[in-house]
Amino acid sequence: MKNLYLTQDNLRKFIESALLEDVGTGDHSTLAALPNGTKGSAKLLIKEDGIIAGLELAKHIFQYYDPELEVEMLLKDGDLVKKGDIGLIVNGLAASILTTERLVLNCMQRMSAIATKTHRLASIISHTKTKLLDTRKTTPNFRMLEKWAVSIGGGENHRFALYDMIMLKDNHVDFAGGISEAIKATQSYLKRKHLDLKIEVETRNLEEVRLVIETGGVDFVMLDNMDCDTIREAVALIDGKFLTEASGGITEETIKDIAECGVDFISVGALTHHVKSMDISLKAM
Repeated sequence: MKNLYLTQDNLRKFIESALLEDVGTGDHSTLAALPNGTKGSAKLLIKEDGIIAGLELAKHIFQYYDPELEVEMLLKDGDLVKKGDIGLIVNGLAASILTTERLVLNCMQRMSAIATKTHRLASIISHTKTKLLDTRKTTPNFRMLEKWAVSIGGGENHRFALYDMIMLKDNHVDFAGGISEAIKATQSYLKRKHLDLKIEVETRNLEEVRLVIETGGVDFVMLDNMDCDTIREAVALIDGKFLTEASGGITEETIKDIAECGVDFISVGALTHHVKSMDISLKAM
């Protein structure tokens, strides 16, 4: 799945909800300080090197709030930026610019940080066949934008939510009574419900990998918290029968070695849950 969640309706709902949270009954600071009808311009100033993300969203926010705002895009999402670059210029009612400023910055600062981290990790493993995946370890009500940022940074989106793929994690397996039991129950459920969903199973050791191979009927095998020797052995055992995903505590220091073990995917929760926002500001011109 790539960006199926990025619909005009989903963007509109997000912007509506975010503005309701931030503006409420009115931006009284702006309403009090500015004479009615004051016009102005502002520039989006990049204050840190990285990958820019959220410019397209910023334009949506500005023009959703005030369709008469004019947005001049000077960069595009995914561009490599350096301190001092200007991302866009917005012209129109100064009140509209001020009221939407913080929402634009909150989104872009976090999205750019995620895109930057994703780009850095994806670059480290670009010499291998391994693709970088995100996870569901996202900020509630902000997942759409965080996953969008991962794709802008050069990563790939894993399942978006609980409804679009089966992932049998360790607790599913333990509650179900074992790997085989969990897989067979899942296959029966999907058939009964007439659902066509991919199945991934988390494994913690080579014995569980062998059980998945014996049981069959899945699409992905997750190799969780395994060292490189174990991963290489697991990949050899699977021998292309299923796609493989390494996961669990993977860092910038370890990702290259893990990718070189031959896995198809590496998932990194830290792409979305452990980033420091990029320094970006909106300055009146």
